[in-house]
Amino acid sequence: MFNSTTNNPTVLKIAVTAIFTAALAFSPLALAQEPSKEKAEKEVTGEVVDMMCYVDHGAKGEKHAACAAKCIRGGGPAGITSEGKTYLVVGDHKPMNDQLAEYAGKTITLKGKVAERDGVSMIENAEIVKK
Repeated sequence: MFNSTTNNPTVLKIAVTAIFTAALAFSPLALAQEPSKEKAEKEVTGEVVDMMCYVDHGAKGEKHAACAAKCIRGGGPAGITSEGKTYLVVGDHKPMNDQLAEYAGKTITLKGKVAERDGVSMIENAEIVKK
């Protein structure tokens, strides 16, 4: 079967060649990146939460407001939850915890650019909308 004196291709050689050719043909598709999406400016009205407690055990509301404020002031990630969707909130390339801590457990409106990746949503360059 593996006689080197014959020039007849074996089934194994054909299979390896076919797999290698297919891998070369499809590799550009595997390396292609998701097309970039324009980040949309959006206003979101919802409750300010500390992401650690909210994601871990759903803590929110007035009962959790003091704890959330303490966590946000301490540097924990802040978020806003609205209509079944939760966003990580980031200011101009930095946390805005000092501004958000006083609103923990309360409903506010934020304006910023929404970005999403792998199921994580974020409002960046966020600003508190005064109404």
